[in-house]
Amino acid sequence: MQTLSGDKDASTLRLWSELMSWCENNDVDFVFGLARNQRLRRIIGQQMHEATVQWNQTGKPARVFTEFEYSTKKTKKGGWDCERRVVAKAEHIDGKENPRFVVTSLPGSDWEARILYEELYCSRGDMENRIKEQFSLFADRVSTETMRANQMRLYLSAMAYILVSGLRRLGLRATELAQAQVSTIRTKLLKIGAQIRVTVRKVWVSMASSYPWQDLYQQVWTNLRC
Repeated sequence: MQTLSGDKDASTLRLWSELMSWCENNDVDFVFGLARNQRLRRIIGQQMHEATVQWNQTGKPARVFTEFEYSTKKTKKGGWDCERRVVAKAEHIDGKENPRFVVTSLPGSDWEARILYEELYCSRGDMENRIKEQFSLFADRVSTETMRANQMRLYLSAMAYILVSGLRRLGLRATELAQAQVSTIRTKLLKIGAQIRVTVRKVWVSMASSYPWQDLYQQVWTNLRC
């Protein structure tokens, strides 16, 4: 799910048009962000007015969704070869307009405008956050001289993420860190000082009595044992 740029470069415009046409010809559905312009803004003028009125009445962010068939204008630089479904979010927030648009091949009968935007399109942001979390698990360091060694580091980082994600989903459910990023979990729950004592039958891990997350640690232990 990428954003169709408002770039005036002819090759860029043709590329996006060809990409959407290829998806349609090969039964591949898509949802692309569409760069706003004055023409799109005029189309949702009524919805923007409604959102502004709501914001003036409540002082809280207001969203009004709509959809319409849209095609770019044909120029020498290119343009869409047909009309396509565009979903618009007319939003007023912090005293200013914040309109957003997406173009999609998904039908309205399956994906109502608000659901398509908020639950499908916006979920890409969560996916991007999950990718960013990898950087706190050493995926940002790919500085060895061979591609194989760098790939191995990424493999290990991915496995570490899966383990911490599982800990978050199972061990941290219903706790204050249930939605925490892996870097936070690693710092507060795993990267802590402790004294290790090994006996014939057991390995003792003794944490400092001043450890501030003792109750949370115990809750995780209880959740994982169930």
